[in-house]
Amino acid sequence: MSELRKDPVVDRWVIIANERSLKPYDFGVHGEIRKPGPCVFCEGMEMHTPKEVFSVRDKHTEINQPGWRVRVVPNKFPALRIEEPFAHCIDGICESLSGSGAHEVIIETPDHYLELGDLSVKHIAEVMYVYRERMCDLERDHRFRYCIIFKNQGALAGASIQHAHSQLIAIPVIPKRVKEELLGADKYYQEKGHCIFCDIVQYHQNNNQRMIIENEQFLAFVPYAPRFPYEIWILPKKHSSHFMKIEDQELNYLSEILKKLLVSMKKSLNDSPYNLILHAAPFERKEEKSYQDSYHWHMEMLPTITKVAGFEWGTGFYINPVIPENAAEILRKNITIKI
Repeated sequence: MSELRKDPVVDRWVIIANERSLKPYDFGVHGEIRKPGPCVFCEGMEMHTPKEVFSVRDKHTEINQPGWRVRVVPNKFPALRIEEPFAHCIDGICESLSGSGAHEVIIETPDHYLELGDLSVKHIAEVMYVYRERMCDLERDHRFRYCIIFKNQGALAGASIQHAHSQLIAIPVIPKRVKEELLGADKYYQEKGHCIFCDIVQYHQNNNQRMIIENEQFLAFVPYAPRFPYEIWILPKKHSSHFMKIEDQELNYLSEILKKLLVSMKKSLNDSPYNLILHAAPFERKEEKSYQDSYHWHMEMLPTITKVAGFEWGTGFYINPVIPENAAEILRKNITIKI
């Protein structure tokens, strides 16, 4: 029998289609054949990208030259441009903003043939360090209210270049989906006096049906009402609304969890495409409401093995053909203890 489950944060309903109970191999999705390098993101090809704005590189190496381990460049075809001045226009019921923002590419490795999950924990921590530093830098630009960092792995997940990379977009508004999370978390905080995400952490520590892995600082689990098969959430155990406040030691613990999850997903889901999305509170502005107490930053990993169709677009509901508890069990079995 199918079951309807409600997401406790945003009150979104999901249909868990129990009778389908699909296994990973039933989806027919698998990894892509790697095109040979080099590509524009490879080491030695720096002259083919826009000039870098940040990098983690070896000592005594020069900007826009080889010797880097993580490199950030403006997107060559940006959705928004940082040079664009901010402008706001209202015309009756219509409202618009100028295309002011930032759109950057975070190249995760100089090696054309490595994915994020292939990197060492130390190297993944450097990628996470770059996430933090770029967000901190862009927060200083008061035109921007929100910054999202995401990774599209594979063409089905939206990637146009195979070389391992993430993207960052800073925008002058708070996105609708983020606002839904903020409002849901704030409503819970006003009613209960504490953070709903902290309660979710405590719940999964006491009830491990959907738990996948945890360490001293983080835990990862399949949520109660996942939109997609094998959806994973990663939460810090310590309350924090902004990823920008993560400490260096915490980056190492986060990277350990990420490494193990990516290896497990590759084994469990036949190297399927996925999206990795960082959810954090908006930039703090004196004139804006603060969500420091009510919101809790987290990451969502969304394997791209089903398609969103008419029912989902028309209702806002999702149909998930995999029981969340079964998904967690499969992912747990493929967690590597030592990495």
